[in-house]
Amino acid sequence: MSSLRIVFAGTPNFASFILEQITEHGYPPVAVYTQPDRPAGRGRKLLPSPVKERALELECPIEQPTSLKNKEAQERLRDYKPDLMIVVAYGLILPSEVLDIPTYGCINVHASLLPRWRGAAPIERAYMAGDDQTGICIMQMDEGLDTGPVFKRAELNIANKPIHLVEDELSKLGAEALIETIQSIEHAHDGQGDMPIPTPQTEEGANYAHKLTAADRSLDFDLSATILARQINALAERMPVRLTVGDKRAQLLEARALAHEDASTSPGTISNLEKTGLIIDTATSRLLITKLKFEGGKGTVLDGAALLNGYRSLLTPGARVH
Repeated sequence: MSSLRIVFAGTPNFASFILEQITEHGYPPVAVYTQPDRPAGRGRKLLPSPVKERALELECPIEQPTSLKNKEAQERLRDYKPDLMIVVAYGLILPSEVLDIPTYGCINVHASLLPRWRGAAPIERAYMAGDDQTGICIMQMDEGLDTGPVFKRAELNIANKPIHLVEDELSKLGAEALIETIQSIEHAHDGQGDMPIPTPQTEEGANYAHKLTAADRSLDFDLSATILARQINALAERMPVRLTVGDKRAQLLEARALAHEDASTSPGTISNLEKTGLIIDTATSRLLITKLKFEGGKGTVLDGAALLNGYRSLLTPGARVH
């Protein structure tokens, strides 16, 4: 068992896997912080976060404050006497008072090769920008937005990979790099080595990975098919892009650009429906939707062949989408 008293803070599946890994490697947290249960589904039933579900399985104490800015929440964290706080896609701001509570501060597992994408949605923004590479950084947190110095980094080639595989691979890389960082801190804590010194970031090449919003779910067909395909594929797992045709709205789950085919009609017009999928003209070329599902029904994922069989009369050439 580790001599370090670790507090873990995270919310989504990405963080849940890392929580499991550090526990399996002998670093069980003395407490797990995660966001409050949120209403979801048609019944708006309160559901726990993936991190809370995993913490319950691991029998870890759970804290779910709505904010860490009030003194009561800060005193509660102080009561755990943490040596180290690990933050992975937690979703709450850590004020300076919280950053100063753990003996060795707070370290963050950030899914970008900092400073490339700082902010809330680094994986999706890298995908949407067409980056061929991204990665993981283990960062000492400061009062800036993902501006702290970096202990470890690991690169990942993401070209032509579906985003769910990218997230899985990044979470594995993040867990490995985090465990190595914890081990180095533990050795110093136990008097068996020097405390690791993180490398300061540069400001060159820094970008802000804006939080995903409802606006990201809409397509602008005046953009290129390449940009639209990246947008669709980047958001397919978390909040799929939507498209309306006639009286039906669909969620788009997979697409690719037909960059070699010039558009023959105005942007946002269906040019064809084939076994390969639904083809829509954009400002410069054509966008091929290879998987979608219609809202309000059974939620079945449909490919081109299924669309031909069941929706030929709706998805006719010349029909407008928006």
